[in-house]
Amino acid sequence: MAAYKGIEYLRRRLAQKRIRVLKRYEYYEMKQTVRDMDISTPDELKFWRNNALGWCTKAVDTLANRLVFREFRDDNFNMNEIFNMNNPDIMVDSAILSALIAGCSFVYISADDEGYPRLQVIDGANATGLMDQITGLLTEGYAVLERDDMQRPILEAYFTAEETIILKEGEESGRWANPTEHPLLVPIVFRPDAKRPFGHSWISRAGMNLVDAASRTLKRAEITAEFYSVPQKYVTGLDPDAEVLDRWRATITTMLTFTKDQDGDKPTLGQFQQASMNPHLDMMRLLASMFGGDAGLTMDDMGFPSENPSSAEAIKAAHESLRGTARKAQKTFGSGLLNVGYLAACLRDQYPYQRSQVYLTQAIWEPLFEPDASMMASIGDGAYKINQVVPDYIDSEAIRDLTGVRGGA
Repeated sequence: MAAYKGIEYLRRRLAQKRIRVLKRYEYYEMKQTVRDMDISTPDELKFWRNNALGWCTKAVDTLANRLVFREFRDDNFNMNEIFNMNNPDIMVDSAILSALIAGCSFVYISADDEGYPRLQVIDGANATGLMDQITGLLTEGYAVLERDDMQRPILEAYFTAEETIILKEGEESGRWANPTEHPLLVPIVFRPDAKRPFGHSWISRAGMNLVDAASRTLKRAEITAEFYSVPQKYVTGLDPDAEVLDRWRATITTMLTFTKDQDGDKPTLGQFQQASMNPHLDMMRLLASMFGGDAGLTMDDMGFPSENPSSAEAIKAAHESLRGTARKAQKTFGSGLLNVGYLAACLRDQYPYQRSQVYLTQAIWEPLFEPDASMMASIGDGAYKINQVVPDYIDSEAIRDLTGVRGGA
């Protein structure tokens, strides 16, 4: 039996990482608390600290929406059937979205009453483990399957190469043999590296700081809008014994009457310079531009639309940074999904296949950008010319990879 760190070690490890993951979820769900500078905000508005701003949500969803898993190609172990039996449209999308927010998500593999694999996604705030960086599989893992209203674990699972142990309220309630020789908890990782094998969140620290700054700018703009809507006026030289004006009536009335006093003097009316919204709008555009540069988004994506509509090619060119990130994500997510299918096939067949046996199988994704009519024509023209030089070099399968359009039988 291999030497393991144990469940207590993994519990402490999860507790350390959970705070960071939950903070990213707060920004994704627009529930974060923004620190106020306490400089320009009136005392009456000190309670107003949160302004929901969906930039982090937009950044994550824009990338997640581009990553559409299609199937496994050269599927020697019939892994597509396992995925199709586990609602892949929801399961895969959920794993990808959680991985983009937290840096990684996990897929818990178990068997139903008939021994067929079940796939369940667990977010990065409720699972952890130790990774073999060569295969991307865990050497041991731990997951919280259920929590109470106080976020205390009720149902936990501890995964090793030999067995899966289920604990309910801290006490062991079940133990199942593991025929796969790998823990049945598989990480789906976004942007891993040698230092951080469990990846990086797409919601960066820079992005969170920019959202905080934009939220404060939005709050100041909202306060300034009150003064912009109703400019401040003043009256000088009014007799001290004159009737006090009602502020609101004096603001909205179309005619005010002021008579001379007994000495023949009359009051002087004036208006303060109207507050300008331009500094706040310029600041928002600056912050939006900086956030867009960090997340690979254009100003159109950030809510500052351009006058001229863009073609499919122009949109693709504008999102070149995002396209490169999505291409890289397809590779790492594809490797994780392949690991899920591999272990699920081992569990289904009750046999520990070698990881090297699935090297021919590839995860296939839909095109990152759907082509428009002109792009479809260009692809068709290019494919025709290439096939004239090299017959049958581009077949229907290659055309589908380029366009996402499935041809007839």
